[in-house]
This record gives sequence, structure tokens and C-alpha cells, in this order.
Amino acid sequence: MDLDATDRRILNVLQKEGRITNADLSERVNLSPSACHRRTQRLEEEGYIAAFVALLDARKLGRATTVFVEITLEGQAEELLDAFEREVARIPHILECHLMAGTADYLLKIMVEDTEDFARIHRQFLSRLPGVRQMQSSFALRTVFKTTAMSV
Repeated sequence: MDLDATDRRILNVLQKEGRITNADLSERVNLSPSACHRRTQRLEEEGYIAAFVALLDARKLGRATTVFVEITLEGQAEELLDAFEREVARIPHILECHLMAGTADYLLKIMVEDTEDFARIHRQFLSRLPGVRQMQSSFALRTVFKTTAMSV
């Protein structure tokens, strides 16, 4: 399905206000409530809307420190990549894991309490990942900009 301008408006509003009522959404995108509901339902069914979630405040949860970890594996064999991906998905606090092109094979984004918390996670989990040749961690000093909304 191709997205038209109305679909894009719906997606843009929902990305920023996921709890908006259908009545308010329909008003914002200039549709009747029933037409708006049908379109939103279709966008969900066709996978444009992957999920509705609550974005949590990491500071209030005591995880104000963001760590980016670059991981280089010993090789690129399918079995090694699969084993690494299976194990990394089980580690608490990892928000994202990306297979990369470039100097590192994977990039992880981890939210932790502080450097001691990261050291614990490194000791208990990261150091035990299969096939790791090199690991480099970078601590974010400050988040300048952060969004989950994509331009549609």
C-alpha cells in the first residue's frame, strides 16, 4: 500500500501523541472519526504501526547513563553471528543492537545507573558473549537530541 498525505499525517500525529483519542486524531487530520479509525486500523494491519508503547523516563528509573558499545567479532561466519545475536538479546538493559558496516560488527546501546552498573553488566554479560575479539565502550556525556519520531 502506498501512503497518501492523510496516512502520513496520521502517522506523524500518532508518533508524538500515541494516546490521542480517535476523535481528536480525526479532527487533527481532517477526517471523520470512522474514516480515521479505519485508516489507523489499516496502518496497523499493514505493519506501518509496529506497536503502541509508553516511553519511560530513564532518569526517574535510575538509568541516566547511556553507553554505546562497539563490538568486533573474531569472524563473520553465520553460526558466530547467530550465536552472538541470540546471546546479546538476553542481556538486561540493552535497548538496541545493530549489525554494522564499518570498523565494528555490532553497536549496542545500553542504559545503566552509572559506571559501576556498567562494569557489573560488562563483567556478568558482555565479557561472556561468544566470538568477541574487541569491545570499545563510549559513555554519553549529555543527550543533545533524542526522538523516536521518524519523518513520514
